[in-house]
Amino acid sequence: MKFNNVDFDTYFKNYPDKNGYFGKYGGSYISPELQKAMDEITEAYFTICKSAKFISELRRIRKDFQGRPTPISHLERLSNSLGNVQLYVKREDLNHTGAHKLNHCMGEALLAKFMGKKKVIAETGAGQHGVALATAAAYFGLECDIYMGSVDIKKQAPNVARMKILGANVVEVTHGLQTLKEAVDAAFAAYAREYKDAIYCIGSVLGPHPFPMMVRDFQSVVGIEAREQFTEMTGELPDAIVACVGGGSNAAGFFSGFLNDPVDIYGIEPLGRGPKLGDHAASLKYGTEGIMHGFNSIMLKDENGEPAPVYSVASGLDYPSSGPEHAFLHELGRVKYDVINDEETIDAFFKLSRLEGIIPAIESSHAVAYGMKLAKQMGKGSVLINLSGRGDKDMDYVIEHFGMR
Repeated sequence: MKFNNVDFDTYFKNYPDKNGYFGKYGGSYISPELQKAMDEITEAYFTICKSAKFISELRRIRKDFQGRPTPISHLERLSNSLGNVQLYVKREDLNHTGAHKLNHCMGEALLAKFMGKKKVIAETGAGQHGVALATAAAYFGLECDIYMGSVDIKKQAPNVARMKILGANVVEVTHGLQTLKEAVDAAFAAYAREYKDAIYCIGSVLGPHPFPMMVRDFQSVVGIEAREQFTEMTGELPDAIVACVGGGSNAAGFFSGFLNDPVDIYGIEPLGRGPKLGDHAASLKYGTEGIMHGFNSIMLKDENGEPAPVYSVASGLDYPSSGPEHAFLHELGRVKYDVINDEETIDAFFKLSRLEGIIPAIESSHAVAYGMKLAKQMGKGSVLINLSGRGDKDMDYVIEHFGMR
């Protein structure tokens, strides 16, 4: 299938190119010293990703440790409450640790072992990436430092406790807005000091090459499984698929299974409190081209051209940019990127919980809310939503700020 002169039959062979670009987005904008470390990671990844031993070990881990494949659930009661469109969810909340993040963390930790590294370093917002990497570090016997903003530490206390129980060192980041962007800043600074003995395991399809490609590849298991499972369940492809987008790891992996199919694809960003700068984190909708954290993409900027303050009710989505592949797919028009606000998100959080017995992560609730909106608009057909994580981590925060509804 071709879309705006891009052949999706060969898409994954051509994107990113050898320099890590998806069109004009991506690349590696870092110091020469750190570039040497990234080149080492790139060489190691391209070596092991073709290794039968590595692939076999990763498949064993996914099956015997992570509990993959995760199922697809038909949301019959929620669908019936909205009309005739049938909603389904890919249950990444049932992946070990409760979200999609372990899919790439186990791969990154296995890569670290292959490279002879002793420590893994990462940032986290909602805490799911931190928990997943702490889990992977415990599994492989690696040291683990997780950088997390003070605001998110307070919002995501259960995940902070889980990281510490798993043996990770949680480093509180107290500068700036004390959220995800600052956690990334601090983790990058730590990696610059420790790259000889550590590997930075980026938590999304962000950062300098090869991470946007590598994380997408590890997450592609979600899209591959979902396409096969949905076809087996229904005898056809879904009419539309939906995933939330902050940095965009769950969406990149999910979308990868359907890019070459006649399926409408929607990536949903957080509109937060509204369209005013500082009240949302919808970079693809409101941002412009810019470089941060070592990659070129679309970002929200302040009056000085620096990364703007952002906000989202979901700690995992409050980042002022998005992965370069998402910027590319947005420019092509292959994926439609839209927004959902806090109120719609919390409404979906409670509706899915009470009608289907599934408590979703607030991040995932953005996708559920948009799936519900699509169901009302479409009139007929099917929508498959990537339920990227479970909501245990969010329950106290939701009850405190929004009540029981």
